[in-house]
Amino acid sequence: MLLYIVTLLVVAVDQFSKIWIRAQLPLGDTIEVWPGVLRFTHIVNTGAAGSSFEGYGRLFVPVAIAVVIWVLYAKRKGQLEGAWLQTGAAFFVGGAVGNAIDRVLFNQVTDFIAWSGGRGIMNFADLAINIGVLLGIAGLLFARRRRAASAGL
Repeated sequence: MLLYIVTLLVVAVDQFSKIWIRAQLPLGDTIEVWPGVLRFTHIVNTGAAGSSFEGYGRLFVPVAIAVVIWVLYAKRKGQLEGAWLQTGAAFFVGGAVGNAIDRVLFNQVTDFIAWSGGRGIMNFADLAINIGVLLGIAGLLFARRRRAASAGL
């Protein structure tokens, strides 16, 4: 259940944050959320990360579907052992689905999170994908360590 609950939460937070930004912050405008650290700047992206593949964002919808299918398959086969791996997969899938929803509905993704000193502007789905990768790596390392300990290595 952890995988499904976290996935739904990630998609919900992503979609509600984008709805709020579209309703409250005109396109191109910026508000300081945490001066010197975080600001929200409303932009749209018709491509992928860093505005690469501009205009071809819908091509990433089948990729998101493939990610969901692969994660569901891996879960069914017992390959997502442990809370770390399941949570990482859920964040990754939730992020992929969140951005795919935007691409299907609007042919673009709403981005707004800008870290001071950072490059680019992202959204919660992008953050979730990054968090998912980190949690997945941690889960793999913990599982490997657990197997080594149980094997007496």
